[in-house]
Amino acid sequence: MLINLHIVNLALIDELDIDFTEGLNIMTGETGAGKSIIIGSIGIGLGGKFDSSLLRNKDKDGMVELLFSVDERLTASLAEEEVDIDDGELLISRRLTGGKTVNRINDKNVTLAKLKRVSEKLLSLHAQHEQRSLLVASKHLELVDNFSQEIKELKKEVSQSCKDYRSISDKLEELTMDQTERAKRLDYIEYEINDIESARLRPGEDEELEDIYKKASNAQNIAEITSKTEMLAGYDRENSAGSLISEALHELQSLSRYDSGAEELISSLTDIDSLMSDFSRQLSDYISDMEFDEEVLRETETRLNLINTLKSRYGQSIEEIFEVLEKLKKEEEELSSYDETVADLEKRKIVLADEYYAKAEKLSKLRKKTAKALCKTISAAMKELNFNDVRFDMEFERQDAILPGGIDLGQFIISTNVGEDMRPLISVASGGELSRVMLAIKSVISETTDTPTLIFDEIDVGISGITAEKVGQTMRKIAQSRQLISITHLPQIAAFADTAYVIEKEVNGDKTITGIRKLDMEGRVMELARLLGGTNISDTVLANAREMLERHGGLDTND
Repeated sequence: MLINLHIVNLALIDELDIDFTEGLNIMTGETGAGKSIIIGSIGIGLGGKFDSSLLRNKDKDGMVELLFSVDERLTASLAEEEVDIDDGELLISRRLTGGKTVNRINDKNVTLAKLKRVSEKLLSLHAQHEQRSLLVASKHLELVDNFSQEIKELKKEVSQSCKDYRSISDKLEELTMDQTERAKRLDYIEYEINDIESARLRPGEDEELEDIYKKASNAQNIAEITSKTEMLAGYDRENSAGSLISEALHELQSLSRYDSGAEELISSLTDIDSLMSDFSRQLSDYISDMEFDEEVLRETETRLNLINTLKSRYGQSIEEIFEVLEKLKKEEEELSSYDETVADLEKRKIVLADEYYAKAEKLSKLRKKTAKALCKTISAAMKELNFNDVRFDMEFERQDAILPGGIDLGQFIISTNVGEDMRPLISVASGGELSRVMLAIKSVISETTDTPTLIFDEIDVGISGITAEKVGQTMRKIAQSRQLISITHLPQIAAFADTAYVIEKEVNGDKTITGIRKLDMEGRVMELARLLGGTNISDTVLANAREMLERHGGLDTND
């Protein structure tokens, strides 16, 4: 569950800490006190948009931290994301500094995508805009699909089947051309194939030729360098290196008559003389091999020009040219056997269409079965929310197009009065009804999920009186199996809180600051009285507040 929320330098908040408890946590406060800032901060912590426009002081960092307690089940689930848990706690931190957001989990930097995946396992935030999503019919079918893991898996198969079908359809469309266009394309392909094959390219040939061309085109420079080297290092001139070393060796050899210890010197110089002799022969061979004529240069240049022309048309290397050649031959084969190719693709298209519709029909049946059970459960939950005569169901319409989501169009239909025909939810529900329908849906779905913490942002919009009390009862029921945090304006809901908080806006000097207090029993009585009576808090209003808390178990009668 969420243990603590820490906010720094956001909107009207300098720095704020909120410690949450198990069960139902209710936050109240005057309009404009900053309730939306707190919910928005939680959204940021879960991976929502975080930019400098949200900062109170643009020169300081902004930060949101969410501290969670994690049980063994969640620890195992988080291990799949390579998140290690220390002492049963996990800290998610997002800091905005220098225009950049730093995302951390347990003091380790993580990507935003990973932070979102991890946070989804810990907390589910249901904001006001989700109620409006009920006014979009396509969202209704998503709720059914997300309710069943079997539907999710089958939906993936249907999507892949659609992808395969569209791939064949696109291929057929590419091949669809009249006889004249096909003949023109075939002629051009044959020309390109002949253009490449007639060159008789060899892998690596371009590199070999470039090396030969470089040498041939610089033959004069090579001749001058090697000739001068031969003159300096050879044996043909008296003062050349080879001749001088040979002469020195001859002189040194006479030293052995006078000193037997000179043999080492003689051996070293003999090795040098031998190396010089080998080098002289190698140089002579190199000079002989470097004899290029103009014909070789012209032939090499012509061949290189041909290869470079082919590269400019078909690829940056001989290997790429060969790859293009294979593709051209394959297309040539398809066009040459056009009728057979099209017939094969048409057969394949029919098979894939049949496979798609078989899977889509299976998905549709499962959806209808799941929707029937889900709507029955939601109806029961709605009756607990003061929809006494409600009927709630989903109607389906078949669409014949092959689409990734299947063949179904579906939307919720509702009747809230006896004798009233069922009509689409999007056309009849008021704001208050939408909030209760969403709460009913969330209460049902929450029973099938493992998310330990739920947050409701003003689920009480458009309701009052006994309906509000029913909503409070439902929220307390949900909070018996998981932590629930909610903002409300209604005393009937606030009275059900296990822990209550008041959000306040204060003027401190020249600054307006949002703060929050956890309420003790007397504080809860006063806050409920404010919600009941506004600024005129009489003894009667206080008594009503105390009686409401006693009735809902929020106040110990012995206090």
